[in-house]
Amino acid sequence: MGVKIRKILDIEIGKGTTKEKLIKKIDFSDLKGKCVTVDAANVIYQFLSIIQPTTGLPLMDSKKRITSHLSGLFYRNINLIEKEIKPIYVFDGKPPKLKSKTIQERRKTREEAYKQWKVAIEEGDVEAARKYGQAAHRMTSDIIKESKELLDAMGIPVIQAVTEGEAQATFMVGKNNVWAVASQDFDSVLFGAPRLVRNLSLAERRRLPRTNQYIRVEPELLISSEIYENLKISREQLIDIGILIGTDFNEGIKGVGAKTALKLIKNYKDLKTIIKEKSYEFNRTYEELEEIKNFFLNPDIIEDYKIEFKRPNPNLIRKILIDEFEFGQERVEKGIKRLEKMFATKQQKSLEKWFK
Repeated sequence: MGVKIRKILDIEIGKGTTKEKLIKKIDFSDLKGKCVTVDAANVIYQFLSIIQPTTGLPLMDSKKRITSHLSGLFYRNINLIEKEIKPIYVFDGKPPKLKSKTIQERRKTREEAYKQWKVAIEEGDVEAARKYGQAAHRMTSDIIKESKELLDAMGIPVIQAVTEGEAQATFMVGKNNVWAVASQDFDSVLFGAPRLVRNLSLAERRRLPRTNQYIRVEPELLISSEIYENLKISREQLIDIGILIGTDFNEGIKGVGAKTALKLIKNYKDLKTIIKEKSYEFNRTYEELEEIKNFFLNPDIIEDYKIEFKRPNPNLIRKILIDEFEFGQERVEKGIKRLEKMFATKQQKSLEKWFK
């Protein structure tokens, strides 16, 4: 889901001719040579929503196994590598107890969406199938395992987090030359990410719903220090705003969106005072809200991790995609050639930089 704070981030900063957006549009070339930690769950869920436009069904093999995640990981990461962007995938570990209620609610939402998706498929309603399909599919242990195996075969590092992947991804920024967290959600900002890159793994062209028109999708960059400077708030206050509107660990206050929450923080300074003055009632005790805040400030992370970019293993890629999941050989071979080209002898100089 992610914390919904975009409305207070869509502002202009600076003065006169130097004005720019707080959430900046950037080009892929601005990320050339940079390492980014990718929130694996966030990206894989995007790929699971990829469906066949003529049927409304997800991409599957003859055994009815979903393959959308493998297709997305293979081809989108090749695009990134060709742009000399170095992705490091961070996978979620065991969910914290604070998230158990959210997980149960999401399961119910997926089950209901799956029922609606099946009805849409039976009725041949492709648009409805697309709508409900995006909310219906879940990331199974098999999908996680298959994703890790393919990434490893491609030579892309995989890091296993203790709990929240975004927390681990955030911790790694600034260390080992990691430049930013890549995610569609803003949660990593609450975890303290200095930089957040959005739209990194999306297709560069996206079809508008119910039309044959396409728009260009550009990466976005958000720098946390600019949030605090321009909104005149601290990171702790931003977390309070997140709690007021709702996080993955608590329901927000009905009728309180990001703009209202920001005004409340400006007026009352902290969550405790707001609750006292406004008599707000959460679905959590105040002690639990403090625990949530502390989790954002001090999450469980692994300090002793290893980042290793390796040469791709073409035979293993073929085994996974062609032999096991029945991908078209010609297209996979083209993808492998693109990967191998990046590791050709004539590019040995840049290769040395890649492995650093």
